[in-house]
Amino acid sequence: MTATSIAVPQRRLIGPSAPILPLTGLLVVVLVVSIPLAVAVGAADIAVGAVVEVFYSAISGQPAGQLKTGTVNIVWEIRLPRVLLACIVGSGLAAVGTVMQALVRNPLADPYILGVSSGASVGAAAVIMFNAFGLRAIFGSWAISAAGFAGASVAMVVVYTIARGPLGLSPTRLILGGVAASYVFAAITSLLIFLGDPRAASSVMFWLLGGLGRAQWSALLVPAAALVAASLYFVIRAPWLNALALGDDTARTVGIDLARFRLLLFVLCSLLTGVMVAISGAIGFVGLIMPHFARLIVGADHRRVLMISLPAGALFLVWADAVARTIVAPQVLPVGVITALVGGPLFIALLIRRTRASVR
Repeated sequence: MTATSIAVPQRRLIGPSAPILPLTGLLVVVLVVSIPLAVAVGAADIAVGAVVEVFYSAISGQPAGQLKTGTVNIVWEIRLPRVLLACIVGSGLAAVGTVMQALVRNPLADPYILGVSSGASVGAAAVIMFNAFGLRAIFGSWAISAAGFAGASVAMVVVYTIARGPLGLSPTRLILGGVAASYVFAAITSLLIFLGDPRAASSVMFWLLGGLGRAQWSALLVPAAALVAASLYFVIRAPWLNALALGDDTARTVGIDLARFRLLLFVLCSLLTGVMVAISGAIGFVGLIMPHFARLIVGADHRRVLMISLPAGALFLVWADAVARTIVAPQVLPVGVITALVGGPLFIALLIRRTRASVR
């Protein structure tokens, strides 16, 4: 009698069977290590040890040793809020990109496909160029963010009105409505720049390209809360997102109210994008690249994709901003320039890889 050996399938480190918790934990650890490293770089180089000392001093309440007050202020009041905002915005854009690609069943969808960023640009340009509605007197330094969110909300309503049909929101109408609204709002922004003070046009362009220069501790609470609330809902409803990505018939067989679910996803994605764009401007490619990167690592299950894309988006934007602060120091490039320069080639490489894999 001979023993029969049973082949045990090996668990791969990449793919649908990849261990999600270790991979997520690894990304989180790399992100945590990256935060003090990113804080240390900039126009004024600061030793990583000094950054850690400032962190410890702030947490423990102990004096920061022999560090100069200027160094402490740079680390704690300027750079750390900026790096944390990069984490929040990067995660938020990655989450919205993942959900949007399922909502419209289009791998090219990103957080800005709904026209939200274009609407926010109109609001920001109106305040920068003309101080529209006297918002500077009402909101002070928050005027641009407030106007940006208001413009994003208007864009959300416009796109919803265009995309709504007898059976609720249609993926095709959402894409077409978002593209049409983007062109209209972009034209309005261009008109405002043309009619306004030429000296203020550079400020509008800097905002349009995306940046984290408005980061401060008081600015982190709202986007962080929005990110946590929306991400928890997305992760909980990941099985519904899986069904939605497979088509309406599949979604109906599992009992999903398509009209209501699409509407809720549309509102959450629009509001989360609006909150992020209001504080950072339109930072491109993060929401487009990170979902594809996550699917390459862990497969197509949306819960696994979200668990990877959230820390990956944060990590990507943290280092993109670090490059933006150092490459032409002491000047600071708009971080959207860096994400586009890096994200474009990465996306092309992913497309080539997927094309070759589908041919084999």
